[in-house]
Amino acid sequence: MVRLRLGTRGSPLALTQAGMVRDALCAAHGWRPDDIETVVIRTTGDRVQDRALAEIGGKALWTKELDRALLAGEIDAAVHSMKDVETVRPAAIRIAAMLPRADVRDRLIGVAAIADLPHAATVGTSSPRRRAQLLRRRPDLRIVLFRGNVDTRLGKLAAGEVDATLLAAAGLDRLGRTTVGHAVPTDTMLPAPAQGAVGIEVRADDAATQALFAAIDDPATHACVAAERALLAALKADCHSPVAALASLSGEMLTLRGELLAEDGTAQVEGHVEGTADDDLGARLAADLLARAPDPVRRLFAG
Repeated sequence: MVRLRLGTRGSPLALTQAGMVRDALCAAHGWRPDDIETVVIRTTGDRVQDRALAEIGGKALWTKELDRALLAGEIDAAVHSMKDVETVRPAAIRIAAMLPRADVRDRLIGVAAIADLPHAATVGTSSPRRRAQLLRRRPDLRIVLFRGNVDTRLGKLAAGEVDATLLAAAGLDRLGRTTVGHAVPTDTMLPAPAQGAVGIEVRADDAATQALFAAIDDPATHACVAAERALLAALKADCHSPVAALASLSGEMLTLRGELLAEDGTAQVEGHVEGTADDDLGARLAADLLARAPDPVRRLFAG
């Protein structure tokens, strides 16, 4: 008998992450793997690969079909890479749990370090954050649009379409590609908000399913990702906005770091705040960054 239907995208990484959620639920509740059905839902973001997300609807392209299936009762929960989930979510949907966070860093693939890239090298990425961070350190680089799943991007790199690319370490590790690429320190490239976190959403009025997922929620990950997403909300950032953020928790003390950049990397502001998870650290950091941001950065944010 199927106890729960998990909705997910169909990429190898998305299916791996859905499997992680299934395994965690089985361990927590003594279920068998076949008690949970994995329902693959193809998203617009998967279908359209030749344009940047910001040009065709932003992060909602990863979530809207899963949202529809969830609200229609076709699935009981949806599994997401949290960095792909838009900041403002429907009131009828709630983030029920997050798995323990994986490596938050980016990995550079093609060379060992940014400094090793040849002059005017071509780097493939679809991320405004990565583009701006790269150009801030290496304005000579040529940045080109690079979309597709992990294998697609690695294939394009192997075919010589670009000299290098960047991928999230967490995704590579989950796919068993632990030796691919070189981790970029967070002091060099602060990651995307919520990078490395897998989240599960359920219907807000489904208390029973929420209770099932509460058993696998990692409180530290949930608190850190919530703070990073609160920064995005306060900034009113969108897919065009180069923004990086990382929260860390030590005992009761949460530290939230953030960075805002101009699209071409020529201007930047960074900072951090400290407090507890109950403090509105996202709003505090947003106010501080916007107050100090150069005009080319400030105008990209509506906060």
